[in-house]
Amino acid sequence: MAVSFGFLLSLYAIVPLCLALQLIDQFGFDFALRDNLPNSPGHFLLFQLLFGTPHIIASSLLLVSHREYLRAFKFKLIAMTVFISVFFGIGSLFIPYKVLYIITACWTVYHVLKQQHGVAKAVCKLPITAFNFQVVLSVLAGIFIYIGIFLNNSLEDDQAQIVLNLASGFTLLLLISTVFCQRYIDNSRGLQFLWANTLLVIVSWYLYREQYYFLAILMPRLVHDITAYSFYVTHDYNRHGGHTEHRLYRLAKVCHLPVVLVLPLLSVLLTYLLQAYGNDLINWLMVTLFNREVYKAITLGLFGYLALMHYYSEAFVWSADSPLRRYISFKR
Repeated sequence: MAVSFGFLLSLYAIVPLCLALQLIDQFGFDFALRDNLPNSPGHFLLFQLLFGTPHIIASSLLLVSHREYLRAFKFKLIAMTVFISVFFGIGSLFIPYKVLYIITACWTVYHVLKQQHGVAKAVCKLPITAFNFQVVLSVLAGIFIYIGIFLNNSLEDDQAQIVLNLASGFTLLLLISTVFCQRYIDNSRGLQFLWANTLLVIVSWYLYREQYYFLAILMPRLVHDITAYSFYVTHDYNRHGGHTEHRLYRLAKVCHLPVVLVLPLLSVLLTYLLQAYGNDLINWLMVTLFNREVYKAITLGLFGYLALMHYYSEAFVWSADSPLRRYISFKR
């Protein structure tokens, strides 16, 4: 199995679909959809069970269930665990919550958009300076869009306007940069990816400006998560599709469960169980053993740690010299 660039590009169809939905709602239904949607898709349980946390859990399972991967990356993983514990654990006692939130938001946006540009890099083949410039402008625009949406209720009117102006300025610069970067690309697929990533940011900015926050977040979330899963299931099929010694995938074959469904189904199931019962279970154990209550130990503690570790590890686990890349190939 190979990762299909055509399939990855098709995911960006969500961009014109969301734009069309916004225009239909604005001119046909007098903003009824906007007024009844929450700020984030995360408010819907079904969305939480399909996107966001599941792909983070899937990437963690991929690493910890293979000993050779843990051996290859153990020092990086240990070092990052210590950093997260110190900076976000102990540091939370001294660093204001909003500062930690903005740091996490910046890291989140960088992770999401860097992945999409990294995938496109293989077909766009931009010079390194042009590529980095595109990434920087995309991330800067994305950060202010993210802040403008998720901190909207805590911003004064003048602060919200400054955030919008900064998002608009970086989005405009990204558009101008993309126009100039076209000259470096000599194939139609590369041009399509270049503009797909640019339009993802531009339309997110437009929907943010029009206060369609749900749709603005939905587009990059869906594109990013399904792109990530395409790598995970391709890896699993190529490594465990034939003869395998891995107990989990041997059990899946006995149950006639396709290899490509093992990791997605397991990650969604674990997400549901942890979200539904994890916090209460940990709280019950802490009260029983230590007579102390602990709130949201799973949804904030464990999920937060896994998310930060995911943002960090994805930067190197799919690099050219990584053992995981032996099981990944691409096709047009």
